[in-house]
Amino acid sequence: MLIVLGGALCLDALDVSMVGVALPSIRTALGLSTSSLQWIVSGYVLGYGGLLLLGGRAADLLGRRRVFLAALAAFAILSLLGGLTSVAGLLIAARFVKGIAAAFTAPAGMSLLTTTFPEGPMRNRAFSIYSVFGGSGFSLGLVLSGLLTAVSWRWTLLIPAPVALIVFAAGWWLIPREGGKQAGAAVQAGAKVPAGPRRSFDLPGALTVSASMLLLVYTVVSAQQAGWASARTIGSFALVAAGLAAFAAIESRSRDPLMPLSIFRSGPLLRANIGAVTLFGSYVSFQFLATQYLQSLAGWSPIATALAFLPAGVMVAVLSVGVGGLLGRFGAARLAAAAFACLAAAYAVFLRAGVTPDYPSVMLPTMLLVGLAFGLGFSALSVAATDGMPDNEQGLAASLFQTSFQVGGALVLAVVTAVVDAGGGGRLGTPAATLSAYRPALFLITGVAAVGALTALAGLRRPADPALAGAALGD
Repeated sequence: MLIVLGGALCLDALDVSMVGVALPSIRTALGLSTSSLQWIVSGYVLGYGGLLLLGGRAADLLGRRRVFLAALAAFAILSLLGGLTSVAGLLIAARFVKGIAAAFTAPAGMSLLTTTFPEGPMRNRAFSIYSVFGGSGFSLGLVLSGLLTAVSWRWTLLIPAPVALIVFAAGWWLIPREGGKQAGAAVQAGAKVPAGPRRSFDLPGALTVSASMLLLVYTVVSAQQAGWASARTIGSFALVAAGLAAFAAIESRSRDPLMPLSIFRSGPLLRANIGAVTLFGSYVSFQFLATQYLQSLAGWSPIATALAFLPAGVMVAVLSVGVGGLLGRFGAARLAAAAFACLAAAYAVFLRAGVTPDYPSVMLPTMLLVGLAFGLGFSALSVAATDGMPDNEQGLAASLFQTSFQVGGALVLAVVTAVVDAGGGGRLGTPAATLSAYRPALFLITGVAAVGALTALAGLRRPADPALAGAALGD
């Protein structure tokens, strides 16, 4: 079961890392501008972040195994479509719908993990192994993308299809059926299978929050084209606020809400979600800029760029093996604080980058620190986001956490792209001028990581009431 769920995370990491390195080649082949190019990433994030809450609750109500497998099949088909098309609009559309498939796969997989492994050392160990798959997928994706992009960028979009089919076949065979004989065997093995009366689906809440999240992510990623102060952008944000207010009203009156508002009373969950926004948002933006810096500005080949990022993935894979023991010894709050300290330091080091890349003293330390941050931070934040949640809300907690990842990626990338375009970086002038346009965006990325560090430090404070001490992160 853990291998199957880890395989799905490996697939997601593989897809993200392969597409990131291939972006300059896609840009050249399809004649895209910087603002259009970011839609290759943001289109996926739009579908992913916009539908995650719906995907998480669908997994809880319709069956985690059923949702997980159906979404994996869709992911494979859309990977083929994206890799075969030569039309930029169709590629972005395929990425968008592929993101929707991931919005159902990711929370279903994570809630399968958290309901299979009980809280404590066993779940910490499971999350550490789970993270190994993510780090390995990211590292493998970097190497494969460099090799495959040298042949054709299409292969970087096609390769996830057979991987998804392999994970689908393994999941069909190994994941217990809800309520069946395999589920009974899972219970004997210590797994938790959802029990009790079947809950109804909160359709008004689902439609309202999904529409609001889709509009939010779309508004954020399109704001640099429409203008942040334009009537369109301001009006869209107003509609998002109205939609979320309507959703809160619906949930407060629903007998069986899609997202019980009481879930936000969890301080660890809130801090984990803020951490997810800053961790993934800053990294997606950094990878986007660093890839452009190495290939478009410095003239590095795709394989050289992939190898430059490789130490980060290797660090995640190696460190994740022992992070379960570190969680048990130091607690999630301390590991999260250490992770964000490393992340902020990594981006601060990269601020020293010049027109000619200095790999030994700038790039390599940056990648090692980023790998250390993800190796510690992903598991720590995942544990914090789901600990203490009842089984029937594990899918919701997982989807909230992953929504924060994707919305954070869309938000920070959109702002960073706008800053680069405003400075003239999208026109690819002289190397010095392009780097000058990148510099403010790099400062912004460093600041986002610093916000994550401050949030993580807030979690180190112990509650004054001893009765609440057991609920504190790190205890």
